[in-house]
Amino acid sequence: MKKLALLLLILSLYLESFSWGFYAHKKINSYAVFLLPPQMMVLYKRNIDFITEHAVDPDKRRYAIPEEGARHYIDIDHYGKYPFGALPRKWNDAVSKFSADTLQAYGIVPWWVELMMHRLTNAFEEKNQASILKLSAELGHYIADAHVPLHANSNHNGQYTNQQGIHAFWESRVPELLADKEWDFFIGKAEYIKDPGSFIWQRVLESAAAADTVLQYERQLREKFSPDKKFSFEDRNGIIVRQYSSSFTRAYDAKLKGMIERRMRQAIYAVASFWFTAWVNAGEPDLSKLSNRELTADDLREFENLNMAWKNSSIKGRDHETPFP
Repeated sequence: MKKLALLLLILSLYLESFSWGFYAHKKINSYAVFLLPPQMMVLYKRNIDFITEHAVDPDKRRYAIPEEGARHYIDIDHYGKYPFGALPRKWNDAVSKFSADTLQAYGIVPWWVELMMHRLTNAFEEKNQASILKLSAELGHYIADAHVPLHANSNHNGQYTNQQGIHAFWESRVPELLADKEWDFFIGKAEYIKDPGSFIWQRVLESAAAADTVLQYERQLREKFSPDKKFSFEDRNGIIVRQYSSSFTRAYDAKLKGMIERRMRQAIYAVASFWFTAWVNAGEPDLSKLSNRELTADDLREFENLNMAWKNSSIKGRDHETPFP
């Protein structure tokens, strides 16, 4: 019996270290498609499976290249106190003040979102279907990451407060348990964003402001739960794994008063609105008449390499999702 329990524990840690975050990212991209106008739905609805599945490519790339990790977060508390006025919002200004190496060391997600937005706009201008779909899927991932409080805090996995595992608890375990059956994703329609840079920085600041609450409420709640009540062996995708118990997860979500659902809704709206804004800025091209409809051999090879790296390698750079002890 002890050997079986140990085997289940090891299996649970293995699965979690490779799976955390995928569910929410796919849901966000998928729901975002339905916020688009009919002129865009002709492309996005037809390719919703691709946009959904490839929402997680940036996370897989963290297993392939070391520079990928910094694109997912910003430890903005490194630059002082809220609202972090010491950190210039323009990339060149920030580089001049802190150096590119420093910015890379503490994360670049808001600037990377702006760069990906520029690339997507260019793809629309070129009417390149393959590039539009790839960039849309990946841009959605980075925008969603900017909405996660622990992607905007140096204590990104509770490693400084003995809360290892809280990162994935917030962004994966809670949505996986509650999103499909209890949360409302009727949001409305995508809207044009006049200043995408200011928009994404505001979302980062919101995330940073919420990080202390995310950590504090988990600490308070675990004082009321014994270890055997905080964790349990439960079914996850058809496999029994050790994870945060349903009762602890529900109690945490209730204590946060809907924060995770709210941030997920905001991420869906933001992703759709960024896609829409890129299309408008490109002159609203007819998406039923695009070139490069098929993925290239290089595209397919890249997807294969990402999957191989994800399955067979370890994360290169910072691992903000280390499983709980």
